[in-house]
Amino acid sequence: MRTSPILTGLAAVSLIVAGCGGGGDDDATASTGGEFSVYVCEPEHLVPQNTNETCGAEVLGALFTPLVDYDVNSNDVRIGSGTAESIESGDQRVWTIRLKQGWTFHNGEPVDAAAYARGWNAGAYGPNAYGNAYFFENIQGYDDLQVPEGAAAGTRPEATEMSGVEVVDPLTLRVTLVQPFSQFPVTLGYTAFYPLPRSYTGDPDAFEERPVGNGPFRMDGAWQHNQQIRVQKYDGYAGEEAKADAITFRIYSNVNTAYNDLLGGNVDIMDALPPERLAGARSQFGDRYIERPSSSFTYLGFPLYDDRFSDARLRRALSMAIDRQAIIDAIFSGAYTPARSLVSPVVAGARPDPCGTACRYDPAAAKALLQQAGGWDGALTLWFNSGSGHEKWMEAVSNQLRSNLGITSITFRSLEFAEYLSLLDAEDVTGPFRLGWVMDYPSPQNYLQPIYSTTGSSNNFGYSNQQVDRLIEQGNAAESVDAGIQLYQRAEDLILADMPNIPMWFGKVQGAHSARVGDVAIDAFARIRLAQVTVDQ
Repeated sequence: MRTSPILTGLAAVSLIVAGCGGGGDDDATASTGGEFSVYVCEPEHLVPQNTNETCGAEVLGALFTPLVDYDVNSNDVRIGSGTAESIESGDQRVWTIRLKQGWTFHNGEPVDAAAYARGWNAGAYGPNAYGNAYFFENIQGYDDLQVPEGAAAGTRPEATEMSGVEVVDPLTLRVTLVQPFSQFPVTLGYTAFYPLPRSYTGDPDAFEERPVGNGPFRMDGAWQHNQQIRVQKYDGYAGEEAKADAITFRIYSNVNTAYNDLLGGNVDIMDALPPERLAGARSQFGDRYIERPSSSFTYLGFPLYDDRFSDARLRRALSMAIDRQAIIDAIFSGAYTPARSLVSPVVAGARPDPCGTACRYDPAAAKALLQQAGGWDGALTLWFNSGSGHEKWMEAVSNQLRSNLGITSITFRSLEFAEYLSLLDAEDVTGPFRLGWVMDYPSPQNYLQPIYSTTGSSNNFGYSNQQVDRLIEQGNAAESVDAGIQLYQRAEDLILADMPNIPMWFGKVQGAHSARVGDVAIDAFARIRLAQVTVDQ
């Protein structure tokens, strides 16, 4: 999942990923009821099958309950913690999902097997062009929902439903994959696999403005774009009741404005703080400051569709000219760790330094490598999303490139996050671009296939390596997650040799909350566990 505007990485190797803040003043009494507010950026989408960034996912986390959840301490999938009673397979290709009874959508419709089939088919249907479609590629019949390449405009797919998604009875869904996929149950907590009610089918656009989910909170009015999204407790919720009565997601285009509102008591929780204000936040908030490992990863991507970046030696030269540790020390108060791999250290199978010399600061070698690649002519434009605290470190990168490589003409392009993602998706970016990743589920595969496979949904580079694709596919088909790790590691080595992006750093969740709220936890997906937050009365 592409990160929110701010998230910048992960600094620790611990698998303990949730942090709990204090509940406010000693004299205050936490109780159920009340309402609180949360900082978010403007979501790109609110249809789950089209939501692959963290601001939209934060809101959907209040509105939906997934099939499975993940333990906040170990990252392990917990079957039985969501709407699925069991998920079983005899061959890791045909999976039977049995649902719990009694779950309903916020409009009263049952959360049944048909609701999951509806959501997954909508996500896979080619003309919808949903961002999470690739999650369904391994399901039998997915290809029948795609428009054939080269077909005339207006051509529709052969089918609207995947043959591999079968409603056996109201509480049983049978899923047949194209090939065995041992970690299929691990994926099912992600937004792509959320159910959809019948009301979605009638008017998907209207649904996006006022999503109807099955979670602990329901929409309270429509999405007020660039302002706020309000939700209220769903009284018919079949899971554990939410502690608070309502939440307001306050939408900000500038993280410093949000932080000032947190200081002023106008917003209660931020799950990501302005990097330049971290040092002050620790003392300002005390035990209400949250710093725990997350799964986030920040990188600078190359637009490989631009011929100026076609030489891997040039890309490695730019990487070696950047002193990551100096930037971390000067701007992030030493909170992050330079990235020398593509996979977060919290994930089993991550290695400390597969990147080797290409990720180590060596300005002399970088300059020589750039000369071998033919040098750089003209202006270099660095791209990043605006209003989220990236300005200072991107300026530091530009200064190092000027000093170490002699690239004198460096400009910046910064845009609001939603517009920025649209340009990335359209391959309209003309220089190295800042982006990040937070895992959808805890596996090396999730850090590789979506970002670096030829058809990956977040492959914004135009990168393609058939050997990488094959190794990832072989890892997916391995007998177990552990058996696939070596194959994923071989794929990672090839990607790092090609260097379609510059690994920058792994970091931490760094958030804070007001004295009004307690029991605040942020998990490895950089999402607040909203249902457990209490409001001091």
